[in-house]
Amino acid sequence: MRYEFWIGSRYAGLSRAKGRGRRRAKRGDRFVSFIAASSMAGIALGVAALIVVLSVMNGFQRDVRDRMLSVLPHAELFVSGQSPGQVLEHWRSIAGAALDNKAVKGAAPFVAAQAMVARKQVLSGAQIRGIDPEAEVQVSDIHDQMVEGALSQLQPGKFDIILGDALAQELMATTGDTVMVIAPEGSVSPAGFTPRLRQFTVAGIFSSGHYEYDASMAFMHVADAAALFRDNGTGGVRLRLADMHKAPAIVKQLRNQLPAGVYAQDWTVNNKTWFAAVQTEKRMMFLILTLIVAVAAFNLLSSLVMAVKDKRGDIAILRTLGAPPAAVARIFLIQGALIGVTGTLVGVGLGALVAYNIDVIVPFIERLLGIEFLPQQIYFISQLPSDPQLSDITVIAVTSLILSLLATLYPGWRASRLQPAEVLRHD
Repeated sequence: MRYEFWIGSRYAGLSRAKGRGRRRAKRGDRFVSFIAASSMAGIALGVAALIVVLSVMNGFQRDVRDRMLSVLPHAELFVSGQSPGQVLEHWRSIAGAALDNKAVKGAAPFVAAQAMVARKQVLSGAQIRGIDPEAEVQVSDIHDQMVEGALSQLQPGKFDIILGDALAQELMATTGDTVMVIAPEGSVSPAGFTPRLRQFTVAGIFSSGHYEYDASMAFMHVADAAALFRDNGTGGVRLRLADMHKAPAIVKQLRNQLPAGVYAQDWTVNNKTWFAAVQTEKRMMFLILTLIVAVAAFNLLSSLVMAVKDKRGDIAILRTLGAPPAAVARIFLIQGALIGVTGTLVGVGLGALVAYNIDVIVPFIERLLGIEFLPQQIYFISQLPSDPQLSDITVIAVTSLILSLLATLYPGWRASRLQPAEVLRHD
């Protein structure tokens, strides 16, 4: 082992002297070892915090996206200038043109509109989706999210409705109750404006796990929706894609395959603002938390400068014995590198341990303190998710190592510039 590495590892507190020299080292190196340990702990905590925070943000984005797409389609096809009823008459031909693309795995008709849902004295706004129960299973997971009833109970002409569980609670409605659906479009007579309304029977309740949709979405048969909303609703075809991450590219292909007057839109366009905000927040959190590692790197720099000052006598002896300035500089470069590498590895291990077990750690802390970190009404989800990604962990580790190595340059250069004659004269 080269003496530079042995001395650097000893200064870093990773190796010890033997025999009589060990007792002298214990007295002389205690303070330097403490500073080195604190620098190592700072780097480890900064790296662990970065990994945990970015993993939680990845998990949050993944869970919200998956729950949104369990209700929303991967892509939608619209026909310009046609009412929902007209679209329903030939939706199969539109779906057939889309299914010619191998990336499209399912298609179903829909009618979408905004309406008011009322029961007794309670009135709430809702997003109404008219669906075909038989075809809907190909494009969404609503059939698996039914808490009460089933999608098959939606039959044309029966005017049944399926409510989100939060919306049902707000309306104090359960299966078998009746609610009034009020369309925004109405008729004008000498007596004034008369809104179009229809009484529906609650045939089921679903829960997607996404509070925003559970509190504002309702499903009815596509024929009933077309009859109620007429020209006010939007009709089209919902698509399920083989790979939702490739939705923009697939929709671009479909635009060249679909008949004239039919245009396509993917899920990233419908939720573009939300996902852009999450990505921006993730980048900002990375920059902010990187400052923790940067502070630890400055702490490492200051500890190395103190080590150089404390070891002036040792440096002078080494130079007197024939050690070149470059060898002295390497000693402190090795010391700082060992502290940075060890702190980074400990931080990666600690951060990965917490990130992969956060589903156990957070509920334990919530039960222990009697608090709720994620109210579902605010954050859409009730559990803290985590999705550690190797790319994020690699970037964090490399950033930490670079900052640590940069912090060793000045102390190493400073140590190599010491003149043994000057040091020994003053000591």
